[in-house]
Amino acid sequence: MKKLFAFLAVFGMLSYGANAVYAQEEESVAGEATEQVAEETPASEEPAMAVEETTQAEAPKGIHKQIKAKFIEGGAMFMSFVLLALIFGLAICIERIIYLNLASTNTKKLLQNIENALNDGGVEAAKEVCRNTRGPVASIFYQGLDRFDEGIEVVEKSVISYGSVQMGLLEKGLTWISLFIALAPMLGFMGTVIGMIEAFDNIQAMGTISATAVAGGIKVALITTVSGLIVAIILQVFYNYIVSKIDGIVNTMEDASISLLDILVKYNMKK
Repeated sequence: MKKLFAFLAVFGMLSYGANAVYAQEEESVAGEATEQVAEETPASEEPAMAVEETTQAEAPKGIHKQIKAKFIEGGAMFMSFVLLALIFGLAICIERIIYLNLASTNTKKLLQNIENALNDGGVEAAKEVCRNTRGPVASIFYQGLDRFDEGIEVVEKSVISYGSVQMGLLEKGLTWISLFIALAPMLGFMGTVIGMIEAFDNIQAMGTISATAVAGGIKVALITTVSGLIVAIILQVFYNYIVSKIDGIVNTMEDASISLLDILVKYNMKK
């Protein structure tokens, strides 16, 4: 599963980069064509051409084209790192969400099936029910039932110990999501610093302060900062959802484990 998401992430990155390069080539070709037409156009047609160009410039662009243009304007190096943080962060988030949804179990139904199996076929029948049920709760129940002959206290310790193992599996990958959440705005702020340095270099080269000299550098700084913050916000939303999902599963595991011990105590008293 992780290899699949990694492949999709790399494929998406390469496709996006190819589109950006293709867009730059289209813009350069369009610019050369415009210059050639302007040179060949008579003076009487220049006002009409100017009106037409103004109309085309004012025409609204699609969101995809606007994002692509801002990506190019923000600088390929830092914007690529921010994009990679978004791609890999989302890949891990999607993998975790799928895993947690598959880990969810109807504990009430599982406990009822285990109790019926104990009454009808004993511990082995209850273990078979756990083997045929997916999710961490069933795995914990199986470990407890497997040590039923050693006593209820051993079963309780086994359930607690294996519950900690399952909790670690549920929380797997959260550190990487946290890393990308922290890394994305840092990369944006680094682009901000680089943009400001570029602006001051332009001022130093021109020997005077003008809006034209600093506009480019400040624009790059703002685009990279906004991009990093947007990536961090998106990943933070997914991170909080995943954490809340994990908390719900853990609470369910703890409550179900207590119910399992009660069922085993009743079954032991009947024997």
